[in-house]
Amino acid sequence: MRYADLLQLYFDRSNALQSYWTLYVVVIGGLLAFSSLRTQRNFLVAVLVTILYVCFAYKNLGAIGDATAQRLAILDAIKQFPVQSTAGPEAANADQTVRGLLEPTLTPPDFAGVRTFHVATDVLTVAALWTMVLTRRKPDAQPGEASAPRT
Repeated sequence: MRYADLLQLYFDRSNALQSYWTLYVVVIGGLLAFSSLRTQRNFLVAVLVTILYVCFAYKNLGAIGDATAQRLAILDAIKQFPVQSTAGPEAANADQTVRGLLEPTLTPPDFAGVRTFHVATDVLTVAALWTMVLTRRKPDAQPGEASAPRT
């Protein structure tokens, strides 16, 4: 494996991570849009949506954790990769210069901070969902039922 292959692998994992975050944001936006468009309370729907969202968020966080661990492992491999050049000492110096400029910019966040952010966002999303549910008006009387007198 070459140094360039490791760099490509690192950025492939970065792109995968970005895809997980994009999916996460789209799901939250869709969930809150769906919830805001509903006009009447329906606790069964709210409970089901909450359970499905929490399951999605759990699996999404797991995927983000896996991609982060892979990214960190690849970064370690990049940093430990020996400087090799068959073109002579000048090329080896150029490779070392590129590494010196590039490697300090490869700074993925630690997973503990990512997990904290994800869980906080999950809690806020569920709170927003339930706030919308609880502030809706109660369902109207079903056909055939006596409606309560209005005052």
